Amino acid sequence: MNRGLLIVISGPSGVGKGTVIGMLMKNDKNVGYSVSSTTRLPREGEIDGVHYDFITAKQFKSDIENDRMLEYTVYCDNYYGTNADKVERLRAEGKDVILEIETQGAANIKRKCPDAVTVFIAPPTFDDLKKRLSGRGTEPPQVIEKRVRKAREELEKSDMYEYVVINDDAVRAADDLCAIIRAERIKKNNKFIF
Repeated sequence: MNRGLLIVISGPSGVGKGTVIGMLMKNDKNVGYSVSSTTRLPREGEIDGVHYDFITAKQFKSDIENDRMLEYTVYCDNYYGTNADKVERLRAEGKDVILEIETQGAANIKRKCPDAVTVFIAPPTFDDLKKRLSGRGTEPPQVIEKRVRKAREELEKSDMYEYVVINDDAVRAADDLCAIIRAERIKKNNKFIF
């Protein structure tokens, strides 16, 4: 059995990463999603273990100390990270694993796992992104402003990714992501030994 790909997907808050990934996973049953851990509170409609593993700061720090995090970072005053055992288990089963993480985490993953495929999901324009963030209505204005500042920083780092997908249409963006994964599978699985 072939070891699965590790696909790192980043993009600013509000760009529609979850929507695009959801569409991809509906169409490609070999793709598994590694649910990240976070210390932030769930938003309305988010389910523990589905959208994130919502854990306490104490538990998160314990996971860091015991080397159970493949990567982690602090983003807008909350911890976010990837459980190393979950990722390894899926890849060993031949599943391609998607990690939805921010830019610092992506850089850390690429250092630890040079075979990781990196994809940045970008908005059509920065103004579109600002409208999406404020249109959610899930956070107070000061949090939205913090996310807008962070989004600008993240967009400036998009050139460190192998691929950039513009999410001006979620269906097309999901198709682009699917094409990237198919191409990477072909590249990985068609190495001949002579």
